[in-house]
Amino acid sequence: MDQSTAVTEVYLSKEEFKATLPKAMKGRISDELMGNINSLLQDQSTREELRDNLVGYASVLAQGRYKVEDYISAVKYVSYKMLGSSNLESYVKTFPKRYKRLLDDGVDDHRVSAYASAYNKNQLVNKIYEQTLIPSHILNADVFQKALNVQAELMVHANSEKVRSDAANSLLTHLKRPEITKIELDVGMKEDKTINDLRQATMALAASQRDMIKSGMMNAKEVAHSQILEGEVVE
Repeated sequence: MDQSTAVTEVYLSKEEFKATLPKAMKGRISDELMGNINSLLQDQSTREELRDNLVGYASVLAQGRYKVEDYISAVKYVSYKMLGSSNLESYVKTFPKRYKRLLDDGVDDHRVSAYASAYNKNQLVNKIYEQTLIPSHILNADVFQKALNVQAELMVHANSEKVRSDAANSLLTHLKRPEITKIELDVGMKEDKTINDLRQATMALAASQRDMIKSGMMNAKEVAHSQILEGEVVE
């Protein structure tokens, strides 16, 4: 593959990007904009992160009146931050032309850092920060399904037996039934000596009362109104 082919390679199609956007924004995606987006994806060290984030965080566009261009810049900035860059480094990488203009205007590093700090507090940037807290497997569920579809296709139609076997093993791994964890709870009540003694005393009292009724020493009414324990009330 020559250099010109590599530069023009499309890493994110217009259809893919539009599918993630609110309905009102789908018509605003031009070929020029997609060209700008894909030019950002030429750097192999950040390509995958930027692409996934551009697709995964697009739901924030439905939460306010934002421009797609501003969204792209915010995603770039947050992506660089997530890759370990500082506020200033992320700001410079996101807005290289703006940074050059500031330097040409004689703006010192302290003020540039202040601009970067202010951008870090930008509403759209923070909306995207909130999205990063959502597990990636949920945000990219559609990508996961596409990967499964590819593996299924390879499993059935690939020419190589090894490719078919690897694809089948991948599907078995990712689609296996969740293991059932058996949790056993010991809900038995352990009886202490006091409870056991009370039970024995109650049974003995009942037997004694039955004998007294049979012998005529007491009747059922007298038994019912008899006191079981005698004692003093201690204040």
